[in-house]
Amino acid sequence: MFSNPSFWALPIIASALILGFYNVCIKQSVKENSVVPVLFLATASGSLFYVLLQFFTGELMTSLQCSPRDFGLIWIKSLIVAASWGFGYYAMRELPISIAVPIRATAPLWTFMGAVLFFQEIPSWFQGLGMLIVFCGYYGFSVLGQKEGISFRKHKGIHTVILATLLGAASGCYDKYLLGVLHIPKGTVQLYFALELVILFGIALAIQSKFFKSRHKFEFRWWTPLTGILLILSDYLYFTAVGMEGTQISILSLIRRSGCVVGFLAGVICYRDKNPAWKTVALGLILLGVVLLVMAK
Repeated sequence: MFSNPSFWALPIIASALILGFYNVCIKQSVKENSVVPVLFLATASGSLFYVLLQFFTGELMTSLQCSPRDFGLIWIKSLIVAASWGFGYYAMRELPISIAVPIRATAPLWTFMGAVLFFQEIPSWFQGLGMLIVFCGYYGFSVLGQKEGISFRKHKGIHTVILATLLGAASGCYDKYLLGVLHIPKGTVQLYFALELVILFGIALAIQSKFFKSRHKFEFRWWTPLTGILLILSDYLYFTAVGMEGTQISILSLIRRSGCVVGFLAGVICYRDKNPAWKTVALGLILLGVVLLVMAK
């Protein structure tokens, strides 16, 4: 019964909007700033927020219950996401936000391929039309990036954002496996995932401080803890939708990535990024595709 879009559309669209503001916070946090300390502080803030949220809602003790098998499987997710975020934060520092965010938004293409391969998720023709329109919008953003003088073959920011995107897609498929196949409680996944990321980025920060010298000094900004809190809220809504029976990870991933609308507007209004008119066309295609996906039965 949960395959009806009215059940899962609201949490995944809310997750998309929050994810859009999260991307803006990343840009503000990493601009001319050291990436690893930002990652550690953001994840620590988000994890503390989530632990407090679980405590005050009375769900903490339930979420802490985790078998050794599930604990190990969640560690795999944490390693994948840690790598994805590391590459993604670096790319956000080096690229215009109106380029980096839409490229990251192509993750659903790879998630879709993985979902078809591993979960046999075959979309209806109406869903397929919506996905095709979304992909056309994503492609338009990549073409516009080339017009802005950003070489997709040579620019390190492009290389890292592509790696971040592929790893993010792998994480999306893995979420479906953990929540939809193994039925690990979403509270348990999100709690241990959040705590493990703090450990991973804490180790990375210690290694960087001892053996490497960043060309950017770290500057504390209030955008950084807000980044972690917004991501926790977005993930909470996303996991809620993924855990609903009958939902398709390929569709949810597409809708969630429509949060690039917020990054696009920030790029045009706040950062004065180039080619706003053509980017609006590409953005319109993405929104049209998302509407078709939500309406699909």
